[in-house]
Formats: sequence, C-alpha cells, structure tokens
Amino acid sequence: MSDANRCQSMMMEFDGLLLDYSRQRATVETMDKLLNLAKASQLTEKISRMFNGEHINSTENRSVLHVALRAPKDAVIKADGMNVVPEVWNVLDKIKEFSDKIRSGSWVGATGKPLKDVIAIGIGGSFLGPLFVHTALQTDPEALESAKGRQLRFLANIDPVDVARNISGLNPETTLVVVVSKTFTTAETMLNARTLREWITAALGASAVAKHMVAVSTNLALVEKFGIDPNNAFAFWDWVGGRYSVCSAVGVLPLSLQYGFSMVEKFLKGASSIDQHFQSTPFEKNIPVLLGLLSVWNVSFLGYPARAILPYSQALEKFAPHIQQVSMESNGKGVSIDGLPLPFETGEIDFGEPGTNGQHSFYQLIHQGRVIPCDFIGIVKSQQPVYLKGEVVSNHDELMSNFFAQPDALAYGKTPEQLQKENVSENLIPHKTFSGNRPSLSLLLPELTAYNVGQLLAIYEHRVAVQGFVWGINSFDQWGVELGKVLATQVRKQLHSSRTQGTAPEGFNYSTTTLLKRYLETSSEPQM
Repeated sequence: MSDANRCQSMMMEFDGLLLDYSRQRATVETMDKLLNLAKASQLTEKISRMFNGEHINSTENRSVLHVALRAPKDAVIKADGMNVVPEVWNVLDKIKEFSDKIRSGSWVGATGKPLKDVIAIGIGGSFLGPLFVHTALQTDPEALESAKGRQLRFLANIDPVDVARNISGLNPETTLVVVVSKTFTTAETMLNARTLREWITAALGASAVAKHMVAVSTNLALVEKFGIDPNNAFAFWDWVGGRYSVCSAVGVLPLSLQYGFSMVEKFLKGASSIDQHFQSTPFEKNIPVLLGLLSVWNVSFLGYPARAILPYSQALEKFAPHIQQVSMESNGKGVSIDGLPLPFETGEIDFGEPGTNGQHSFYQLIHQGRVIPCDFIGIVKSQQPVYLKGEVVSNHDELMSNFFAQPDALAYGKTPEQLQKENVSENLIPHKTFSGNRPSLSLLLPELTAYNVGQLLAIYEHRVAVQGFVWGINSFDQWGVELGKVLATQVRKQLHSSRTQGTAPEGFNYSTTTLLKRYLETSSEPQM
C-alpha cells in the first residue's frame, strides 16, 4: 500500500464509477499473470461467443443473451441467425403501453377502481433481481415521486405466511397480480398464483381474473387455461436465464408498473453501458474482467472460499441476496463444461449486509477470524441526505467514514507493538491484535439512480461470467436445483395419501419416516 505507483495502477474509472483494488493480495506481477491466465482460458473468444449468440450454455443447448435485453433499439444481436433486438423492443413497447394504462387509471379493475397495488409472484431469478432493483429505487427522489400512491410487493415462498403478509392491508378491487413463470408450471409460483386467484374470485367473481391478473410467460396455452387473457402475457426467451432475467419482462413489467417505464429505461441504459464496456475494453482496464480474475485468484489460488458484499447504502440491502443467486447458482459446479471432474474448487460463498449494520454483526470474524475478501460499495451522493445542526458531519458522511476506514483496518491491522505503545495491558494484547493483510476492494458510485443500479447489476453479472469462463465451467445451467424437486414430489404423494387415506409413510429412510410421522401426527392440516 505504500507503493503509490502500484496503487495507481490498481484504480480504474469508467462512466462515473471508480474501482480501487489496491487492497487485494496481488502485486503488479500477479495481475500480469492473471491476464495471461485470461488469455490461456480464451476469455476474449468466450466473451465474443456470448455476445454473438452462440450456444455457450451447452448442456441446455442455448444462447446466453441477457445483454440483448438492454441493447439500444438499433443494435444487432443474433440468436440462431436472427436479430433478437426488435423482438425485445416489441415486448418493452408493450410493457410501456400497458404500464401507462394501469398508472394513468385508463385500465381499471372489475369494480371500476384504478389498480394501484401490484403483487408480483415469482421465485428465484423471477423475484430476487426485481426485488433488489425495487428496494434500491424506493428512496431515490425521482423514483419516489413517480411511485406516489402505488405499492409493489413480491410473493415468492410457498409458505402460506408469505401470502398472508403480501395480501395484508390490500383490497382485491385495487390489486393487480403479475404471475412470472416462463413455462407456467413452476410449482411454487403456480400454487401461489392459484391462491391469489382464489383471493380475487372470492371477492370479485371468476370473471375478474382477466382484469386483475397478467402473466410473464411463454406458455400462452396454459396462461389462457388459467383464466388470464393471453394478450396480457409478456414474453421472454429461452436465451434468458432466470437469474439473469431482471432486465426482461420479469423485472421490467412490475418495476414499470411501480415507477413508470421511463425510470426503468434508465436502469436498462446503465446496464447497457457496462455491457459495452465489458465487450470492448482491454482487459487491464475492464472492470468486470478485473473483478472476475481477482475472484479466481482469491478462491482458487489463495484458497478463500467466501466473499462478503458490503454496500454502504441501505437502499442496496437486497443486493447481496440477488448476487448470492447470480454467483452461487452460476458457478457452484463440480465439473468442467465438458463434464470432467475439476481438480480445483470453483464458486464463492457469497453473503453480505449493508454497512454499518454488518459491522455490528459479522465483521468480528472478518477482522480477527477467517480471511474473507470483501467488496465495499460506496455512494458519493445520498438519496436522502440529512444534515443536523451541531453535528460534526452529515449522516451520510458518518456512514462513509466507515466505508473508508474499514478497508484500511483490514489491510493494516494492528500489531502487538502498537498496542504496547498505547499501554494496553499485556493480557489483552493477543485479543486486541489484528493480523491485517486481509484483502478487499472498493467500488465508488457517484449516486444511486436507476442508471447506477443498472451499472452495478451488469458489473456483477459479467464478473460471474468471467469467473466461469476462466474456470472452464458452464455458468448458465443449474442442474443442482433439480434433485430436491424430484424428491419433494415423492413426499408430496405420501402426504396426500396419508391425509386422505391415513396411510403410514413408507419407502423413506428411518430418519425421514420418523420426521414425517411426527409432522403428520401433530400438524392440524384439514383432511382433503
């Protein structure tokens, strides 16, 4: 850190963002070697193949084109020889038209009242990404103004408690439900959709469904069968992975209903700015590439399996949960893209909380326990500044004092010698010693507008892709989520049989059988 030239070489600026990775455990030579690793991994070619719509998701034989979702209207991005950008904009235009109708009150519910409350039903990528963006924009002054008098809620869990919380205080007469499921068969989403359909029809009659429910899906037959007008279904494509779908109708529709399409368009433009930077900037100045290479360095070379995402912004409280899915579902793999067992660990265990909350929770471990590389994310200009008379600094300056201090505390630590000079008693010196040399990086955003939220999202999406490309894995499939679903089907059949015919659980191991018996004996579910 005392080498100013090294530190300067480890700072990058682009489009108002500043990245400082000088507190990583890396020398200038390390970076040269990592850039050589990128070359040996054919990173340039792999990025080009992604942008060119080649089927880089080989296990599902699909293109990976979330970049097309935020491409400018005149861009050309092809999948299977066809430019998909006009199709993307057809859906975006349809969302604009529909959300304008709802927001202006020209589309009303079954009893003639405007629909001012929206519940979006979806799980995984159909929920975490849109929730992150919604939470980030809630306190932005411009977004706040455009959302006046409106509510947006997200229903994900099949736990009936989530339903109860979502409909609490809402009136079916003023509620619009958006059902997000590509196939319209996702078990959790469709059960919740049927539950809210029941809530609407009980109050307003069966004919109200067409006025109060819309879909984000490609399965128009099932949408219609459900009772939703297929004209009110908004498409997305199989080249959009769930965890990369926030820029499709999955996120754009609910967010446009809440904030207006023009606000969401700014978010898309921010993401597109990073897409272009990622595609065209030399690697030594390419923010997502540098971040991806440093993650590979920390995980596979230094052996640090976790990463803490620490935004010093309460508005980004749902950022870490979204990146958990983007990163861990993408790169939590045990075999190469060719199906060969990997001789090294991939993927990171991602977790995080906004600062300063995290400081009073898990920073103890980060400072004096395990080494966990940290991403510090700071915002120059607060969305909601507060200046109190008589205080030394503003509330935001108080927050940012911690943002600047924590990375240095991790980097430098505190030695026994320093503690002795401070006359700390001998028996406490081991407890108050900080080893230091703990890696972090800092990302500073000028403010947190819709545009900046888009930038932040795209940086992390591409960073994850870079890691996967270098590790030689498929970051775009998720076979690991399948097995539990299959086993749950067997349990579901057993529960149905036990509830309706009184049959005892069978065909399970001793542990599961015992737990099932206890559940059936003591739960008060009605007989079906």
